[in-house]
Amino acid sequence: MSLMTSLNDPRVLQLAQKVYADHFTYDPKLELEYDDRRKKLMYEDILYNISFLMTAVHLSDEKIFTSYARWLNELLCNLMPDLDRVRIMTQMKDHYRILSKTLKDLPSELLNVDEIESAQRYIQRAIEITEEVVTDVPLSDQFMQGPFSEYRKMYLDAMLHSNTREAYAVISRAREQGVSILNIYENILNVVMYEVGRLWHQSKLTVDKEHYCSSVTQTVMSQFYDVLFLQPRNHRSLICCAVGSELHEIGGRMLSDLFEYDGWDTYYLGAAVPQKALLHAISEHRPDLIALSVTMPQHLLECESTVRAVRSQYPEVKIAVGGHAFKMTNRIWEKWPIDFYSDTAAELIEWSHKEFRALKKASLANQHD
Repeated sequence: MSLMTSLNDPRVLQLAQKVYADHFTYDPKLELEYDDRRKKLMYEDILYNISFLMTAVHLSDEKIFTSYARWLNELLCNLMPDLDRVRIMTQMKDHYRILSKTLKDLPSELLNVDEIESAQRYIQRAIEITEEVVTDVPLSDQFMQGPFSEYRKMYLDAMLHSNTREAYAVISRAREQGVSILNIYENILNVVMYEVGRLWHQSKLTVDKEHYCSSVTQTVMSQFYDVLFLQPRNHRSLICCAVGSELHEIGGRMLSDLFEYDGWDTYYLGAAVPQKALLHAISEHRPDLIALSVTMPQHLLECESTVRAVRSQYPEVKIAVGGHAFKMTNRIWEKWPIDFYSDTAAELIEWSHKEFRALKKASLANQHD
């Protein structure tokens, strides 16, 4: 008896047609996600899947099929960047289960008991590999190196699997195990979100997955509010926002939270804050420090305009800027009338301690004079 290894074998064609039809019955969403071209390619992939599986069974070599399964999954992720990696994983796992069920129903003259058993085992391993490769994305050296990399990887993996509960649990464990709020924010959450942005830019993540990761991270941050707002006050205040039409707000929110934890009264205005609204907020709250965040370089001009307007109307207010956009410039902040540029919240907090201590000392000296 010859196994079904040829793409032209009528038995392979018949099996592929059944698996193809059953897949659309089992998962109606495919009709929305697959145009005619994708449907054609999907059918061709099913033919190849069966051929590779039967070859592996015939040669008693599981790796032939599992290596192919890993390669195929990554190929589909690259060919269908509009679909999330979890969605592609779900499609492939469904496919393997449908294929497995269909093989069980084949007449014994096509596949004997031992061959079906081997095929089932290889398919199960392909399912496991398909689950594993959801998190098999190219991570940067910055992400993998340094302290807390294990937490970062677990947190990112949970979000890549769309497992909100596990993502929350990872950060809860870090907190329980003594990782400081500053390190959780700066060296876990912030680094992970930077990596998420980088992966999206490389088309390794869909835009909806990036938004999901942002939403999860904001929810995770809320678990620290029981501590952030109970710290002793230092009688200083901060206004923080993302300027103009800048929509990326997590960096600014992290900064505001950490200043709140440091004892400041903070007014976080969020994303896309118009210049007029910011100036009104300064007039109302009279803060000691303004922190402006810019993630996308196209908003730098707006940031400069805002900085100059604040400096002109409120010369006594300290101004700090930061965000990923500034890393893409030739130290452009040095040309602006600001007081401090910072890569991290920790740097800005440390600077503020020194700056306002010096101001207080100078004020006391003037009073004695």
